[in-house]
Amino acid sequence: MTICAHNKECVFGRVVDGQMHANEFGQIVASCWLDACHHYPSARPDIFIVMPNHVHGIIEIVAPPTGAIRELPLRRLRRGMMLPMIVGRFKMNAAKRINLVRNTPGRPVWQRNYFERVVRDEIELVKTREYIATNPLGWALDRENPEAHATPKEL
Repeated sequence: MTICAHNKECVFGRVVDGQMHANEFGQIVASCWLDACHHYPSARPDIFIVMPNHVHGIIEIVAPPTGAIRELPLRRLRRGMMLPMIVGRFKMNAAKRINLVRNTPGRPVWQRNYFERVVRDEIELVKTREYIATNPLGWALDRENPEAHATPKEL
């Protein structure tokens, strides 16, 4: 998944020579990510990276054993709601902690929604992990980088 900062502001740190250097807010984001995942036993955090104005991560949602041949509709619905619950908890706690540090209660930290994609097989998982791990290397040309597309006047 990808979650962007409010107005795609670069508030979590900066990329220098292809390496992400998280600032205090970026460190809060990383901490809140792990915390949010650990509150749900059916969620297993995978690779995660904080970028200057967004985050990328993979969460594996594991179906709890049901003891039945077919999963009950309510249990399937709950599993389907797992990702929104994790993301909601993550965004809420990270925003609260960041706003506490900068003394700006209620100020938006995140864009309203997030982008998710289901990873369907091992090949796609390897490619997605590689994309996330190497994301800082492509920051200079990244569409999320406001400086990558700025005209000289904007800089």
